[in-house]
Amino acid sequence: MKIGVLLSRLRIEEKLIFQALRDRGVDFERIEDGDLALDPAQPRFTEYDAVWCRSLSHSRALYALSVMESWGLKTINTYEVISACGDKIITTTALVKAGIPSPRTVVAFSIESALATLDEMGYPAVLKPAVGSWGRLLAKVNDRDAAEAILEHKQTLGGYQHSIFYLQEYVDKPQRDIRVIVIGDAAICAIYRQSPHWITNTARGGEAMLCELSPELNDLAVRAAQAMGGGILAVDLLEDSDGRLLVSEVNHTPEFHGAIQVAGVDIPAKMVDYVLRVAES
Repeated sequence: MKIGVLLSRLRIEEKLIFQALRDRGVDFERIEDGDLALDPAQPRFTEYDAVWCRSLSHSRALYALSVMESWGLKTINTYEVISACGDKIITTTALVKAGIPSPRTVVAFSIESALATLDEMGYPAVLKPAVGSWGRLLAKVNDRDAAEAILEHKQTLGGYQHSIFYLQEYVDKPQRDIRVIVIGDAAICAIYRQSPHWITNTARGGEAMLCELSPELNDLAVRAAQAMGGGILAVDLLEDSDGRLLVSEVNHTPEFHGAIQVAGVDIPAKMVDYVLRVAES
């Protein structure tokens, strides 16, 4: 058994993954995404039973896995899953299609249609980039003046993707969100990410705290992961003022060292078990 691990840089998570692979006696190699030059007509990496994608770059991961899968390589996660999870518009569409409760979201294609939508949706509201992570470039807009300014800046300074506006209702959550790690068809642990700021990502200073994995939370997280195509995923949920759970995003390359500390679950070992099952299938 030999596993290739595609990555952008060596973080705590990748170090833990490598140790878990060593503990299982698995032969593995690092594949640095920045070093790649792939010719679709010239298959490579045929010595690997699977390639485990931990790349931080959405575009590199997407195109690398597209080529690798064309060569017949097994990948975790798959191109289809990363494509769906890496674009919030595709994520929301898949969640809604599967009947997963999520915040009300509208995709607008001009400043005028975005402003009209926000006026109807009500303030505050949230603007998000379609592609992005770690809570970057999120904006909570409290009134029309702020919305006009942000929308104009996005259209003028951003690339073409920033001229497609992802508008979401603001959920008045209790200073926290919930992250559930789902591997295959099982949710293995859940944490709160708590912060006085409205953005609760741990990358933005949110504090990880233990969350009980209730039957409702377990079922909703697993269904959300399956709606995205399954694999190794982190499902992020919000609690509204009525206590209703809403799935906001699904992450295809989750960070998890904070969850290990508070949940006491050997997450990398369970990830390795799943990767080996896929490689052997």
